[in-house]
Amino acid sequence: MARIEWGFQGRGKWCSYKRTTLIICSINIAVALYVLHSLYNSIYISSNIDSQSAVKYTPDQIRKMEESIRIRRASEPVELVKLVKEVEKELSREASEVELPQPIKQKITDEILQRLKSLDHNSNVSVQREAVESWRKEKIEEVKKSMNSTISPEEAGMLVRALESNWAVLFEEIGLWMPTEVIYKEHDDKPEGEEEFDDGIIPGRPVPPECHAEIHTDYDGAAVRWGLTHHKDSAADCCQACFDQANHAKPGEKKCNIWVYCPSETGCFSPDIYEHKNGECWLKYAEKPRLNFKDKYSESYRNAHPSAPLFVPWVSGVASA
Repeated sequence: MARIEWGFQGRGKWCSYKRTTLIICSINIAVALYVLHSLYNSIYISSNIDSQSAVKYTPDQIRKMEESIRIRRASEPVELVKLVKEVEKELSREASEVELPQPIKQKITDEILQRLKSLDHNSNVSVQREAVESWRKEKIEEVKKSMNSTISPEEAGMLVRALESNWAVLFEEIGLWMPTEVIYKEHDDKPEGEEEFDDGIIPGRPVPPECHAEIHTDYDGAAVRWGLTHHKDSAADCCQACFDQANHAKPGEKKCNIWVYCPSETGCFSPDIYEHKNGECWLKYAEKPRLNFKDKYSESYRNAHPSAPLFVPWVSGVASA
């Protein structure tokens, strides 16, 4: 195989492949040394700049800083810090000691259950809590007087601390739970300004018996007269309007047999988009009359409709000729 040679004429053997490789390697080494030298100089210069830019304090400034540190240390509440540390150690020690042995916990549980079983079956939560609290106080006195010889002095001390300061934790640890006492208080959550009328009393002139008036009642049905534009002075007048419509209805028209009246001066609630005012008289028809609402709105309904009052404000009746 012939060796590759190149170059100008007369110099073919001088510029061989081997010599060219050596020259390139030498150049690379020189460049690498130059780069390393430049990096070293930059690091050296940077360190000099940092050292030169460092803050230098005068002896007087150093003396003032030392004096400040000394004053701050002298003003520290050393005794208070020591006292806090001692209290923390004592609390941590008591917390570690309050862990009662399982047999004692079981004995406590049995005694509390026995006390609860002695109560009447109809006892409420308040009576049960009083019984447990009474047992706790008696147990503390019993342990303090060392009447129970089955417990060692160390365990007796732990039990007293648990019953006095960690009673809630111990109560939970022994697995006993009592529901929170709930006190029911009836309150009037009627919207402010809403007129309240007594059962059995309907404002206005007396309603005839054939109207079958029912207070706090709202009957469903197809409207034959729209109440928003049909107002009457009283429930009796509304019922009479129902009779009049039925008597004068044309053939094929629905005849009124249900009347719904709003007697409240501040208007009546209804789960629609309209504002229902005092005196509204709705004339309706239903083959089989069905109630919408009666007496009170249910709690679930009032939760879904926060503006609903406690009582149904409408007066209704199924008229009979």
